[in-house]
This record gives sequence, structure tokens and C-alpha cells, in this order.
Amino acid sequence: MPDYFISTPIYYVNDVPHLGHAYTMINADSFSRWHRGMGDDVYFLTGTDEHGQKVAESAEKANMSVEDWCDSYSGRFRNAWSKLEVTYDDFIRTTENRHRVSVQKFLHAVYDNGYIYLAKYEGHYCVSCEAYYSDAEMESGMCPVHKRPLSVMAEENYFFRLSAFQEDILKWYESGNDVVFPDFRKNEALSFVRGGLQDISISRTSISWGIPLPWDERHVCYVWFDALINYLTGIGYGEGGPKFEARWANSHHLIGKDIIRFHCVWWPAMCMAAGLKPPTQALVHGWLLVQGEKMAKSGGNGVDPINLVETYGVEAVRYYLMREHALGSDGDFSLEALEQRYNVELANNIGNLLSRVTNIVERSLDSISPSSTGRVIDSSIVQGHVDRARDFWNGYASSRALEEVQNLVRYTNSVLEDRAPWKVSDLNELGEILGDALEVLRLVALLTSPVLVRSSRTILSAIGIDPTIIDFDFSGQLSWGEYQGGAKVLKAKPLFPRIS
Repeated sequence: MPDYFISTPIYYVNDVPHLGHAYTMINADSFSRWHRGMGDDVYFLTGTDEHGQKVAESAEKANMSVEDWCDSYSGRFRNAWSKLEVTYDDFIRTTENRHRVSVQKFLHAVYDNGYIYLAKYEGHYCVSCEAYYSDAEMESGMCPVHKRPLSVMAEENYFFRLSAFQEDILKWYESGNDVVFPDFRKNEALSFVRGGLQDISISRTSISWGIPLPWDERHVCYVWFDALINYLTGIGYGEGGPKFEARWANSHHLIGKDIIRFHCVWWPAMCMAAGLKPPTQALVHGWLLVQGEKMAKSGGNGVDPINLVETYGVEAVRYYLMREHALGSDGDFSLEALEQRYNVELANNIGNLLSRVTNIVERSLDSISPSSTGRVIDSSIVQGHVDRARDFWNGYASSRALEEVQNLVRYTNSVLEDRAPWKVSDLNELGEILGDALEVLRLVALLTSPVLVRSSRTILSAIGIDPTIIDFDFSGQLSWGEYQGGAKVLKAKPLFPRIS
């Protein structure tokens, strides 16, 4: 069973969960569920980033201890992911002792290898980003992300020799592996590298809320350097866990495009400096936009995913986010599009197919399912849709995978309209029609299971299949002809009641 390690960014505890965060999490959750279904030994890591100047200042303004502040905000993220039915294997907090151990071990490795030195630094700093920006990166003296004035900071810092890894990172990118996906995001990362890498400050003496450098406790580790190491902490780097090597060898970081520089330039260089291989792959998604602007607390345009779930249901939200936009591209969020996807693709297409078929099986065949034959619904057409959907899932193209599912459902519904089983009295003919339709429903449930966590199980239960097959390796069940018949079929209630 091959290992598959997928992670999300850890979320800053100066924010509250918005739909942009949910988009990242539902992508990661869906990919982890798919790979588990393909037989991989999946490890899904997420968490919260709890150090840095901004956190300490926010706690002080709220008249709270920084520990209580972190506990409160970290809990909000975990609560949100639970309501979105995101199932992770580990939730890391950078204030945990295991992370402190991991960070200090990593820092010592980089320091001992000669890639950290002490010097004075002055630069333009964004407190919201917890990052310095060069003159070329600024926009009229403003932060390019938050559009706010930058502060000039000067202090004695320890520096990481990022410049020493310019050629090594270029070779890594040119290795032929998809180290950054999709390709056009890889080109963005390469532009950072080819523009010339400058050494980066990795410590602060002006703050105390963070992890001290192990060789000089006057200095606290820079929050981004600290935060990136969570990916190692979560799989046992600091503890020397037995699964660390295997998981790190197939590691996939799902990130937003605004943190490419940290994950696709700094992080691989940091790993090289510590004597580790770089991560296997960064999966870079675009932004969810509201009226053309990035969704963010600072912009006042954040959409609360929990409110959406309470209004439309978790299945509608998960499906819309995985169906509407291709991974990597920006896309506008709208309630109209969410309702359209739900009513047409879930209620009209999948929901109606399930209701129509199970109702006729109950009424005309005493609720006992016939087996599939492929004499009515062309099995080669079905298998083509299934194979393409599987390939798209394997290639992180969830929108296209779900489009193939819709094509399969539309084809099946068109066959049923043509054969009109509700008018057929010959039981042999009826059995052939319904047996093939039940087989399609089985395949639809498997292919949508990473996204429609509840409904895929409902479909399988309704057609007499143990829904727990989704929890295990179902890679061998994505071929036509696996539905044997003879099962008790349950008349399905409306799976996706229409939104008016």
C-alpha cells in the first residue's frame, strides 16, 4: 500500500474561517478520500499557525492572554472543518511542544550545515503577511497582497542563505517531475527563482511570541520559517517516527497561489539545507473571488462557509466548490451558480435517476434488484466516462471528473427516457433496463464519494450495497459488471430536494 501525504497550509489564528479556507480544505479532503479509495495509505495534515507579531498584538488588543487567543481561534477552524465533513488525520498547532522540538532540530541542522549567519537587516515589512517585500515586489510602497502601507523595520537578524540554492532549485524544477501543479503556477514560481534569490531573515529580537533559536535564545524564529516546518512535525520528523521517510517521499502540499514564494522557493531550499529531499509536489489553487476581489477578512468580503452549509446543506457546498472551477485558476463565487449546480446536476440529474430507478424496482420487481447485462445501456460508453473520471481524479482535475459523472448520468437518463421502463410490462426486459441503471448508480456513487460524502453512501445503501466500501480500496470496482443483483433495493426519498 503506497503512502500518500497531503497537507494544507496551516491557518493563521488572526483570522476566522471563510469560504477561501473551506475551498482549500474541501479540495484536500476530496483528494485524500479519492486516494484512500485507490488503495493508498493516506495521511492528511492541517492545523493552525499560532506564532508571530500579529497574533501577540491581537491578543493584547482583545485583553486576552495569547494562549487563550490561540485556543479560541484554533477551535473555530476545527469546528468549521467538522461541519464541512472534512476528515483529517492530524491537526497540528505550532504552539505544541512536538513542533518546538521539530523546529529546533531543523534549525540546528541548517545552522550546522553552514546556511545560517548573523547580520543586520532593514527592509519593508507587512505585519499582516508577516513578510518583507523588496522594492520590486511592492506596489507604490504598498503590500501587494493587502494593499496597505509597509513598515520599515531594522534589526539584527539571523539569515538563511537562500541565495546558495539558486541553481539547485532550478535543477529541481527542471527534473521533469511535476513539482508544482498546474504548469502555469510552476512558471510563476520559476520567475521568483530566475529573478535572483536573496538571503532571507529568519529571526526576530523585537518579539517573544515564537520558538527561540536553539543556539541563541535572544532570537525568535521568524513565523514563516517556523510554520513551514509543520509539514515535517506532522509526520514525525522531530520524534524520528517510523513513517516519516515513507510519507515525506510522497508529499503533496495544497496551497493558495499567494504563498507560492514561501512553498515553492523558500521551502525546497530549506529542506535541501537541512539535508532533506524537497517535497514531492505543490498543488497550487487560485483564489475564490467576490466581485473580482480575493476573499479575505481584511477586504471585508469573506463568505462564512458555515452559513452556507446551514442554508444549502454541506453536500451542495462541497459539490459546488469542487465542480465550479479548475484547480489553479481563479474563479468568482456566486450563490446563483451554487443553486444552479445543485438544482441541475444534483437534484435533476443524480437525484432523479436514483428516485426513478429505485421506485420502479420497488413497484415492479418487489424491491429485488436485477443484475447488469450491458444490453440496454452501452457498457463501453459507461466505461469510457468512468475511466476518464478516474484519470481526472488522479490528475487533481475534480471539476472535469465530476463533469464526466454528469455526462454518464445524462446518457443514462436519456436511455431511460427512450426505453421508458415505467411503461414496460415484460419483466425480463424491465430487469435488463433497471439492472444496467443500477450499475450506473453504483459507479456514480463511487466516483462522487470524495465530494458527496453522505449522498454517495445513501445511493449505495438504496441499491443494496454496503456503503462502507467507500472507506476502503475500491479501485478494483470501477469496472462495468460488478453489480450482481439479488439485493434489497430501498425506495429512495428525494436525495437533493430542489432549491426554489
